Amino acid sequence: MDLGYSGRTAVVTGGTSGIGLATARLLLAEGARVAICGRDAGRLERARDTLGGGDQLFAHRCDVLRREEVEAFAAAVAEWGGGALDLLVNNAGQGRVSTFAETTDAAWYEELELKFFSQVLPLRAFKPLLDRAAAPAIVGVNSLLAVQPEAHMVCTSAARAGVQSLLKSLATEFAPHIRVNSILLGLVDSGQWQRRFEARPDQAQSRDSWFGDLARKKGIPLGRLGDPEEPARAILFLGSPAASYVTGASLEVSGGVSRHI
Repeated sequence: MDLGYSGRTAVVTGGTSGIGLATARLLLAEGARVAICGRDAGRLERARDTLGGGDQLFAHRCDVLRREEVEAFAAAVAEWGGGALDLLVNNAGQGRVSTFAETTDAAWYEELELKFFSQVLPLRAFKPLLDRAAAPAIVGVNSLLAVQPEAHMVCTSAARAGVQSLLKSLATEFAPHIRVNSILLGLVDSGQWQRRFEARPDQAQSRDSWFGDLARKKGIPLGRLGDPEEPARAILFLGSPAASYVTGASLEVSGGVSRHI
């Protein structure tokens, strides 16, 4: 299937690693022009080298929680991309492991700011560019915790649920011109899980064995963690003209671990 990305322009926040990097790679392969951002200049440069997109790739250092930096990124993309944006992929933030008793007020503020404003600030900055595109789309990268909260991640679960409500509301407010969808992630192989593997109690245990044990412990029916390219494929579909009648939807990419209907 031709997803229709040739000649289109996309922005991927958090594009220096994991799902963001995989999404940028697939978009480039589909013929899109792609702008990525990240907070760390070194990681951004390594991502640029890894992607090797030439003139089709634009990399800009930006902290998505700083309004002035996000606005500067949007202005730079407008100049580079011709003033219109076809796809915005909001992809930032990782989970916080803590119960209600363990979560301080400061941690609540930090988590809510990260989850909400990593969506809100790019949405505000890039909406004028999306408005100028013929058939624009937004895809928010969210977590299954939004609909299936976990007690040991109470703060992140609450924040993720709020973000899902935000995206659902925007699908109505931005219609009919801009489509807004989301993906709901289960466990995906990432730097976070790699660090936990490296800190494993039994240093003789192989990576495959450790990740297999993790999948069994978490009750993942497919028996493994996801590869970053797997949610990236879902993002590409939802953001593409091929999904032209899909808005306000959430697509689970969880290996079957969800328990709700």
